[in-house]
Amino acid sequence: MRTQFVKFIIKHAQLPSIAVRPKTTSSQYVASRARDPVFEKFMDKYKNLLKVIAIQDLILANPKNPVVSLDFLSRLSQKLHLNRGASSFLRKYPHIFHLFYEPTKSQPFCRLTNEALQISHQESEAIKASLPLVVDRLVRLLSMSNSRTLPLRAVFRVWRELGLPDDFEDSVIAQNSHIFQLHDAVEEPGTHVLKLVDESPERCYTAAVENWRVEECCKEDCSVERTEIRFSFKHSYPPGMRLSKDFKAKVRKWQMLPYVGPYDQLTEKSRSKAGAMMLEKWAVGILHEFLSLTVEKMVEVEKISHFRKWFGIDFNIRDMFLDHPGIFYLSTKGKRHTVFLREAYERGCLIHPNPVYDARRKLLHLVVLERRGLVNGDSQVERNH
Repeated sequence: MRTQFVKFIIKHAQLPSIAVRPKTTSSQYVASRARDPVFEKFMDKYKNLLKVIAIQDLILANPKNPVVSLDFLSRLSQKLHLNRGASSFLRKYPHIFHLFYEPTKSQPFCRLTNEALQISHQESEAIKASLPLVVDRLVRLLSMSNSRTLPLRAVFRVWRELGLPDDFEDSVIAQNSHIFQLHDAVEEPGTHVLKLVDESPERCYTAAVENWRVEECCKEDCSVERTEIRFSFKHSYPPGMRLSKDFKAKVRKWQMLPYVGPYDQLTEKSRSKAGAMMLEKWAVGILHEFLSLTVEKMVEVEKISHFRKWFGIDFNIRDMFLDHPGIFYLSTKGKRHTVFLREAYERGCLIHPNPVYDARRKLLHLVVLERRGLVNGDSQVERNH
């Protein structure tokens, strides 16, 4: 029913937006966005962290012997985006990677330092301790799909963002067979879909934005009428972004517009402009909730786009993030488009951190350190005797 309603609205109504979208190409629209220096500075560091994590995963892929040869990493340099080669990149982060020469194999190898191993262990333990939350996140994600199903490949793309263990097929899905089931996809042979089979009446979810609305209404100095905040989203804009009177008026009108929540079913059909705006706001609510479910309140746009069809969203995901700069922030650092939930951050850090996030931030700290803080400046490959 949801999909039919979406297609009906798309066909019969012009889709308005609170942002005045310029008549330019998509890439020009991205380039014209207002920059936020705090998020941009953070992504300058984070883009290198992603490369570090990719190498770390390769090292830890073999638990019995967690090492990889420098030759192997060199062959993957282009795929890992190591512009100056594997050796140069590894030497840049001696707090994380330890290079050593193995005489029996006549070649250098790389392993994680004790500090990096400890952080990796801390993250793994934090994920294990949060398994009930992980199950809840997965149930919520499936609940936003009209069919209560999602392609397993899409979930795989965001397993780290959702704080899932790397063996989540066994430790989460198989261990909770009364909640989740895997089925073969009828439309795509050879692929699997994850289905929510436990739809108990007590599973009544409240979207994350509702918590903010309650907090705002309960403030002693709240100057906003409850009727105004009932359907509102928290907004904060990049510093220096010009907010015209017309733009502010559109935002105010959009904020007061009723809409269907991310866990509710769309049933109403409307040919009106207001109906089209409600549909767009419903889609914003789903994207807002998706980001709220992630560990770091951020995700690559390409990854979340794999859920678009299954959520019934017929809008361009990236353009929606750009249309609402007070709710989301889009960064293009590191040759990828990453979106942040603005309200979750303050000065580049999560306002409400969690144990998994804390562990990842420790690794980011080692990335930022680079070669600083070493006892000696020796960067030579050590030999095993």
